[in-house]
Amino acid sequence: MATRRTEETRRYFTDDATDDVAATRRRLARLAWLLDSSIKLPVGNFRIGLDALIGLVPGIGDVAGMAMSSYIVGEAARLGAPRSLLMRMGWNVVVETLIGIIPVAGDVFDMAWRANLRNVRLLEQFLDSPSRTTTVTRVRIASVVALAIGAMTVMGALGIVVLRWVLSAF
Repeated sequence: MATRRTEETRRYFTDDATDDVAATRRRLARLAWLLDSSIKLPVGNFRIGLDALIGLVPGIGDVAGMAMSSYIVGEAARLGAPRSLLMRMGWNVVVETLIGIIPVAGDVFDMAWRANLRNVRLLEQFLDSPSRTTTVTRVRIASVVALAIGAMTVMGALGIVVLRWVLSAF
């Protein structure tokens, strides 16, 4: 997979570093594939990776999976990904890890979520079009924060209404 050398990409990488970036891209893509979709299941056309199998080991499996997923985020930081993109990638890892802790259901979620493939795709988009990816990522993060604030406001208001209703019953 050749690195596209656009004007945007040149701002982040010198020509000397292009080969290193291409090698890193290939290595991360291979790692994400290994962790998320390297094993074809005999049922249907579904694939899982080593991350899902490791996650079956109680306690240690989810921590090991998080460590391997964090490596991809660390490499993205080394390649110059902006904080907003690293936050989004970190969010993918956190969601996979926290839900993966739940026995059985978490493992099934982990097989479907595929945080590593998501994160490598985000990094690829950034390397191909840094300004566009940064803008989209910032908008998504702002949307999630606004949605969270809105949800907390609604839940708080609902809590006050319920509390008043309960207190009025006495």
